Amino acid sequence: MASIAPLLELVRVTKQFPAAAGAGGLTVLDGVCLRINRGEALAVVGPSGSGKSTLLHIMGTLDRPTSGQALFNGSDLSMLNEQQVAEVRNRQIGFVFQSHYLLPQCSVWENVLLPTLACSGNRGAKPGAEVEPPEARAERLLRRVGLADRMDHRPAELSGGECQRAAVVRALINRPALLLADEPTGSLDHAAATALGQLLVELNREEGVTLVVVTHATELANRMSRVLRLVAGRLVEQGR
Repeated sequence: MASIAPLLELVRVTKQFPAAAGAGGLTVLDGVCLRINRGEALAVVGPSGSGKSTLLHIMGTLDRPTSGQALFNGSDLSMLNEQQVAEVRNRQIGFVFQSHYLLPQCSVWENVLLPTLACSGNRGAKPGAEVEPPEARAERLLRRVGLADRMDHRPAELSGGECQRAAVVRALINRPALLLADEPTGSLDHAAATALGQLLVELNREEGVTLVVVTHATELANRMSRVLRLVAGRLVEQGR
């Protein structure tokens, strides 16, 4: 039986940043190899400045490697033009950052639905599945994350944890195959961070979305099925 292809694969990915004149460049990622299967929940840990966010940005098409390949659904992202890469990013990948980046002038409901304006259709739905309209999906997910009575509120009227939960719903609204979270609990107190971590794990299972979390938080990392540590530009499997 043929093995199932991974959703995302990094093949000898290197990322270098040029330094000032007369100095050598900085190698942040050094031949990274990684296979991420569909539906997996993965954490990447490591010290500040180790390249975790750079790695996540390459996974999410926000950056390109200096050398090596980033394969998404079997397609080499480096072979796509900017418009094609943007389409993959908008339709197939969701992002959650340490800051929620909700638009302050918009309600939670409006913030959550904003990505659907640039992504018409339902390409994330499984073939043959009943299509869930964006408005119905937004309402269902907001209720699921405990924001049923906050839909008409603006971000300034919400707690930090509530804003992050809204950001998670916004990231999921277009049914992405991959959800990338960069220090999603970094600005939250312990109680809110614990609740958000549990929510991410539950949504990974309920929505069937592949989850990759970059974090300093050991408690959050240990909720994932795999934990990798970034050391000297290389990924090392870490026991928990």
